[in-house]
Amino acid sequence: MSTLVIVPTYNEAANILHTLDEIRMYLPEADVLVVDDGSPDGTGDLVASRGLADPQIALLSRAGKSGLGDAYRAGFAHALEHGYEIVAEMDADGSHPARRLPALVEALGFADLAIGSRWAPGGSTAGWARHRHLLSRMASRYVRLLLGTRVSDATSGFRAFRAATLDTIDALSTVSNGYSFQIETLHRAHRSGAVITEVPIVFSERAHGRSKMSAGIVVEAFTRVIQWRRRPFRPLAQRRGELAQRPSSEGQRGDSASRRAESAPSLTKA
Repeated sequence: MSTLVIVPTYNEAANILHTLDEIRMYLPEADVLVVDDGSPDGTGDLVASRGLADPQIALLSRAGKSGLGDAYRAGFAHALEHGYEIVAEMDADGSHPARRLPALVEALGFADLAIGSRWAPGGSTAGWARHRHLLSRMASRYVRLLLGTRVSDATSGFRAFRAATLDTIDALSTVSNGYSFQIETLHRAHRSGAVITEVPIVFSERAHGRSKMSAGIVVEAFTRVIQWRRRPFRPLAQRRGELAQRPSSEGQRGDSASRRAESAPSLTKA
């Protein structure tokens, strides 16, 4: 099946070429779309040059830093517009093992969403401080408790979707921009009845550069989960069904007029 791997970037010049090499090595049949938010370190220029030599690598260059979620929405729109059947997402910094991409794609033979999991049996992290390990574990438990998912790694950004699932969850209407974007798409998939599976991975600390994680991203994730708990996502098919069952306004007006006519006193000529 036709596959697109989306890689969002901002200041990843030290990592991006190695990541592209890894993707092309382990999943040679896939196309790669790098969504770059105007990186001042020249990340976009490196990708553009590589794309000249490899037609399976493309660059979507944007004017400024708009956030992780917005980058993925742009990538999803590209994938759906061009008819890809499988859409994968991964970080540019080497943390996600490209060698596990084939396992994610293979899992879509029976699933709608496959998540590369640090916490599933067989998964782990390398080079993480104890507090970061604890924070990630607690975040996933928090999501499971409030949103009812059974996924052990709710915040993983290494995953693959069937393109049809992106349509089902109305992925282009998501609103999160930080790492809560991963929770939002998971929540929507869960609420839509999608088959979700986890593929164990070893997550490594980035080799170069600094993490994009910030206090603001953590706060966004915490508050949005509460919002989704209070107002869960309703699948598009469910909303359409409710509209189909609702009487039309014209029918309601007609019924009201009939009832008024029946209750009005009859008039006869003398």
